[in-house]
Amino acid sequence: MNFFLFFKSEVIVIILHSLFKTEKKYDTMFIIEGEKMDNIEKNKNKKMGFNLKEISVIIIITALLTSLTAGVIVYNQNKLTRNLTYQDLNEDNALKEFLAVYASLVDEYYEDVDKTALLESAISAMFKHLGEDYSTYMNKTETDALAEKLLGEYKGIGIEINKQNTIANFIEGSSAKEAGLLIGDTILSINDAPITSADEIKNKIQEINIGEKIKIIVNREGNLLEFYVENKHLYIPAVNTEIFENSIGYLKISTFSNTLKEQVNTALKNMESKEISSLIIDLRNNTGGYLVQASEVANLFLEKGKIIYSLEDKENKKDYKDETDEKREYKIVLLMNEATASASEVLIAALKESYGALTVGTTTYGKGKVQQTHSLEDGSMVKYTSAKWLTPNGTCIDGVGITPEYIVEESLEETKEDIQLKKAIELAK
Repeated sequence: MNFFLFFKSEVIVIILHSLFKTEKKYDTMFIIEGEKMDNIEKNKNKKMGFNLKEISVIIIITALLTSLTAGVIVYNQNKLTRNLTYQDLNEDNALKEFLAVYASLVDEYYEDVDKTALLESAISAMFKHLGEDYSTYMNKTETDALAEKLLGEYKGIGIEINKQNTIANFIEGSSAKEAGLLIGDTILSINDAPITSADEIKNKIQEINIGEKIKIIVNREGNLLEFYVENKHLYIPAVNTEIFENSIGYLKISTFSNTLKEQVNTALKNMESKEISSLIIDLRNNTGGYLVQASEVANLFLEKGKIIYSLEDKENKKDYKDETDEKREYKIVLLMNEATASASEVLIAALKESYGALTVGTTTYGKGKVQQTHSLEDGSMVKYTSAKWLTPNGTCIDGVGITPEYIVEESLEETKEDIQLKKAIELAK
């Protein structure tokens, strides 16, 4: 809206200038010496400002442009999607019938009707009619769980707790570890409030503001110890790294959360500081996440101008390319299996076709569709397919998957060796 209003004011200036501009004479350029002062005096006596006719024109033009602006604003406010407005729906006879039935049930059914549940059922039925697994309605609980998973960060002190309220592990960047807590410490109270469950620990910490110190009392081998731990924003770990012999870096990506690029970038720089010569990226059992994160991780490796993926909807096809100057040149080997899906497949296709990475494992899941989400006022959400994505070579992998160059089945032995990883290491040497 701000851009349009700014644009409108510029239009007024341009129109008025074109209507009322006059040929301005510069005395020093166009008069002879003897007439110079007389002309200047005449110019002084000229009437300044606009006459009544000009003012009327200004008012009319301003009114027209204001009406145009208001019309555009109202139109945009009434737009529901790219092509539909409330007016379009108001003229939809099928929707009128639906609303008539809804009104009858709410007003005339012999028992009270739960309107929220009724509409949830209606929305669910619409998505069921589409007959596609990826387009669905999610209630508030399901929406919150997905949001927490994909957010990639949380408020906390960086600990994992078991059922006995004992610290089982620390998360990278843990303020609890920095404060001196140890694995095996049992948490007894938070800010002097006794603790009875792991959920209670989580809830108490969530109530405390970022940056505040939390008083935690633990039992350590029979001794009661007191700690003050800062509540922080922490990344939910999405990567794990290791360096094998022959300077082979190993990067395991578990999900494409909102903070993945930062985590991968940090991991790469840490491994590269130790002079890795090649890299294995393990995407096995990674079911995906945000498409933009797949694109941003690909940006860390690809040469500028290389295609990452394309989107094809019912109207057009658009290529998405690497627009950054950052790139890598060492050998990359990708690990995948049948549970590798969605954003993972986008990254695999980009690195395979636009970088030249080698692929090892089994054929991926084959999710070649992209979903958009729309949040509802009650906290629920609808998720629906809006496009197909294509690999850099223009292939749609939906229902087909990506078949690796080196097919290696997972070992079924109980004391199994990771033969897929073994093959990847062999190729990375």
